[in-house]
Amino acid sequence: MELVRCEVAPESSNQLLELLSEVETKAVREDGTYWKTGVLDDGRLELDVAEYCLLELDAAGYALPVLWLASLPLIETNYSCELVKVVQIKMLSLMKLLSLFLLIVAVAPPAAVDGQLKVGFYSQSCPLAESLVKKTVASAYANNPGVAAGLIRMFFHDCFVRGCDASVLIDSTSSNLAEKDAPPNNPSLHGFGVIDAAKSAVEARCPNTVSCADIIAFAARDSSALTGNIFYDIPSGRRDGNISLFTDALANLPSPLSNASTLVKAFAAKNLTADELVTLSGAHSIGVSHCSSFRNRIYNFSSISQVDPTLSAAYAVLLRLACPFNSSLSGNTTVAMDVMTPTVLDNAYYVGVQRELGLFTSDQALLTQTSLSAAVNANAGNGAGWAVKFARAMVKMGNTEVKTGQQGDIRKNCHVVNTASTLWNKGAEKEAEGESSLVANM
Repeated sequence: MELVRCEVAPESSNQLLELLSEVETKAVREDGTYWKTGVLDDGRLELDVAEYCLLELDAAGYALPVLWLASLPLIETNYSCELVKVVQIKMLSLMKLLSLFLLIVAVAPPAAVDGQLKVGFYSQSCPLAESLVKKTVASAYANNPGVAAGLIRMFFHDCFVRGCDASVLIDSTSSNLAEKDAPPNNPSLHGFGVIDAAKSAVEARCPNTVSCADIIAFAARDSSALTGNIFYDIPSGRRDGNISLFTDALANLPSPLSNASTLVKAFAAKNLTADELVTLSGAHSIGVSHCSSFRNRIYNFSSISQVDPTLSAAYAVLLRLACPFNSSLSGNTTVAMDVMTPTVLDNAYYVGVQRELGLFTSDQALLTQTSLSAAVNANAGNGAGWAVKFARAMVKMGNTEVKTGQQGDIRKNCHVVNTASTLWNKGAEKEAEGESSLVANM
């Protein structure tokens, strides 16, 4: 057999070593020696892929490390791989395999970072920022697991309108209707209280330092981990915008009534591919929807059919029971967006779409173009692969039209634009001071 041996950079080594220390299985070389996991002289971690990869044999009888190859593009620096012959493999338990795979996703973030965004942006100016947000989100999730779906959706709705700048948090005023009050956001978007609590916790430690935009990004990441065991690092350094318009939300957020062409165009406008459109649609695996978002599919669909024929007939019956024809009787009614695993962020959403259980017109639309349908089928059959792609797509979406450096502000109150747009950014000052002291001490 031939397997891949890889070396991972030092910053990823400690976490992996801690878990790999529990691994008892080994691969035996042709000469009878064992592969061992250990630290090389330069600090890199040498990993024995045979110890923790799910394997499948190809046509020639060679073992392919499926999970490792799926995650390999995530490792951004200082790695090298080679083919090594082995003659015997003993496998790990399934739980250890899954734990290792998720850890690899967690410690190996995608390489594409835009502008001045970077992982650990607040390491000098506010070292506890990300942990404070994580703690706040975890507490809210413990009280109401549904908040995770709201925070992930908030990240999407923020990034698609004027970029990831927390404009979705700004309240309307007597002279301006803000995007949070537009139909795509009101009344369905929720989780604002969690962002407020996280902002308060961070402000108490590091005043005027951490942007509301970054808090949304952190909260979405932490929600993905809590509800789907999808772990990833997300670059930060975003600044908050000062403009929020009702009309911008209407113009930029794709509707649940959208067809495939409209969806592809909307995502392309944000530099996201058709495959990433399908990948991010997997967020519909969790959360709920008001009846108004899918009523078009269960009543008066066309002149020849009351119900959308591409919707499962049995599912349509259930939806009609939950959402009576008289909208006044179901105005505040919500139903789960995914009947397969409604509280778990996973690839079961795609299985549902295949079975005509997609709730929205936009869900069913993913089967109407060959490339989109192929992506649905691929994701339905590979949950681990989808999780990796979802993490990468979330990071990429988080780079959309970001404000960095001296652009925008650091809002004191996420709901209100600072009284003076020239509010001094203490965070940037602290970051600069930290970098200067590091240089001075080199």
